Amino acid sequence: MARLHGIVRRAGRAVAAQRGRLLCWAPVFLALGIGGYLSLRFEPVIWQWGALAAALALLGAAARHVGEDWRPLLGALALVLAGAALAGARAHLVAEPVLGFRYYGPVEGRIVNIDRSGSDALRLTLDRVVLADMAPGRTPARVRVSLHGDAEGFRPEPGAVVIMTAHLAPPAGPVEPGGFDFRRKAWFAGLGGVGYTRTPVLRLRPAGGGGLRMRLLRARHEIAAWVRARMPGARGAFAAAVMTGERSGVPPGVVEDLRRSNLAHLLAISGLHMGLVTGFMFSVARLALALVPGVALRYPARRIAALWALAAGAGYLALSGGNVATERAFVMVAVLYLAVVFERRAITLRAVAVAALVVLVRRPEVLPEPGFQMSFAATVALVTVFESLRGRAWPDGRRPARWMVAVLATVLSSAVAGAATAPFAAAHFNRIAAFGLVANMLAVPVMGLLVMPGAVLTAVLAPLGMGAVGLAVMRPAIGWVLWVAQRIGSIEGAVVPVPTPQPGVLAAIALGGLWLALWRGRAAVRLLGAVPVALALLLWTTVARPEVLVADTGRLLGAMTPAGRALSKPRGDGFSARVWLENDGDAASQKEAAARPGLARARGEVMLRLGGARIVLLTGRKVAQRIGAACARAGRGGVVIVSVKAAAPPACTLYDRTRLQHAGALAIGRAPARRGQAPPALQVVSVHDVSGIRPWSPR
Repeated sequence: MARLHGIVRRAGRAVAAQRGRLLCWAPVFLALGIGGYLSLRFEPVIWQWGALAAALALLGAAARHVGEDWRPLLGALALVLAGAALAGARAHLVAEPVLGFRYYGPVEGRIVNIDRSGSDALRLTLDRVVLADMAPGRTPARVRVSLHGDAEGFRPEPGAVVIMTAHLAPPAGPVEPGGFDFRRKAWFAGLGGVGYTRTPVLRLRPAGGGGLRMRLLRARHEIAAWVRARMPGARGAFAAAVMTGERSGVPPGVVEDLRRSNLAHLLAISGLHMGLVTGFMFSVARLALALVPGVALRYPARRIAALWALAAGAGYLALSGGNVATERAFVMVAVLYLAVVFERRAITLRAVAVAALVVLVRRPEVLPEPGFQMSFAATVALVTVFESLRGRAWPDGRRPARWMVAVLATVLSSAVAGAATAPFAAAHFNRIAAFGLVANMLAVPVMGLLVMPGAVLTAVLAPLGMGAVGLAVMRPAIGWVLWVAQRIGSIEGAVVPVPTPQPGVLAAIALGGLWLALWRGRAAVRLLGAVPVALALLLWTTVARPEVLVADTGRLLGAMTPAGRALSKPRGDGFSARVWLENDGDAASQKEAAARPGLARARGEVMLRLGGARIVLLTGRKVAQRIGAACARAGRGGVVIVSVKAAAPPACTLYDRTRLQHAGALAIGRAPARRGQAPPALQVVSVHDVSGIRPWSPR
């Protein structure tokens, strides 16, 4: 006990040295609790939530009776438990019905969002949903429908009530065990069904009413249409995206160029856009006030300009639809300008911590999303680097010219932000833009100097009939950005594919980076943060992908070979095929992967040998009648996969349509050898085995 007390006292002294940074650690511990809840394979029951509440109460009581050495540790533990409780409460508060089967029939609803799917089809999100022969208590609160038919004569408008005949299904689970779970994202968005229609969409009632939120959505849609009408083509679609967040008009080829050149962040209204808009408004307001001596001498011009910039940011947030990325950006600039109003240092790690706390408390489910991770990684890195440089003398003692300082700041900012976000971008998107730094150095200054000021001018002058002035400023600047994206993205080797890392790699990188940024004390202790980062990156280089993957439809199989993953067919189940290859770090197309050797193909059958057993995938006609023969070829310990409902023969393990619907996609590999007993030939892990039973996953 004495040894434990000594350890705690030493830990308490180390924590006491962080007095100025304790607030910065609060979102870190809160995030640990949120991440712990989201990664559970089961949903806590009532008595477990009660135990958690009791533990929080005990920690609060204990903090009043222990010494100063113990309180920071108790506070950290309380934040972890509070994060888990917060995420759990949010998960149950947003609960809405989810389809439990495939539905085909009439769908009625009000349009609340318009975007485009990955295949560039127009996509509508509907609320106030009505489905045939379905009770209101079982009907999803929201559904999302892609328009795959002829939609030329249909002009969607937020707030309009429409009806169509559509196919709907529950939100899809991961395409492989441990993969991205769209069901969780849909759950927190209130999305209970997704699907498509090939029939015309009919307007039942025109847009009207709906409160402030719906009016803002309609205004956003109308402004985007106005911009695209006056600036046709990709430039107008880009301008509409940065002004309103409406990206449905951006051509897929332009989006791909922006991604390949690491400029896709310019399309999303995030910290860059919010910072540029509010910074421009702050500078203009302060200059205008300074030009009036009576006002500048009597009133605090800097505070007034900060409040004006904050109001402009709030308007930009409302107009852009208020998505998570924009909300996060607004919280950041709100903390910054409020610090100016109260005469505090504006750009500090404490301000970043406050913003992170606000975002996590409001929407804890955003923690695993790439937007949250990349945004705060870049912000923490930039603030840390520029804080360390503040007050330092130049190497030769002479300050360079102002334009040179601006260039150096741009280069340093791009390099720091790129390095900080690179692991997260690579893990989530399975690619590294090799020339992203060059592209950002060429494009971001133009965004700040011309595009965003032009957007503000357009918004201010358009009501006066002079919006063309702002658009004239934006047009050539946007042309330059798109040209840079196209040229950089078309360079050979511009994109380096990267495999998905093992679970825990990103967490280790994040915690190590935060230790380097936040810890105060001896440099040797602070540098310990580099250890988990280095180990995580080393572990990433040794990632082992599943030997065999099977889609939940039972129609696609992919086996890892020396040439890469070989797929069982060149077409069909394209989403699963694309994600598998991306997660492998493989740039091949489905058709190219299907041409690889490694699978024994016969008519209506694909077979491979793995670890002394065989895996057989049956396709084509009369599948049920061929199962017995396939099991005989697979042998005992083998696996047979079919896409129809069938009875399981005793000679092999059978995954039919019913079993795959419950289990989800499969990962099959060689079973590990156990001492003293012969291992089974194959080890099968399903999505259900990894995801468990959660509110967003089917039982």
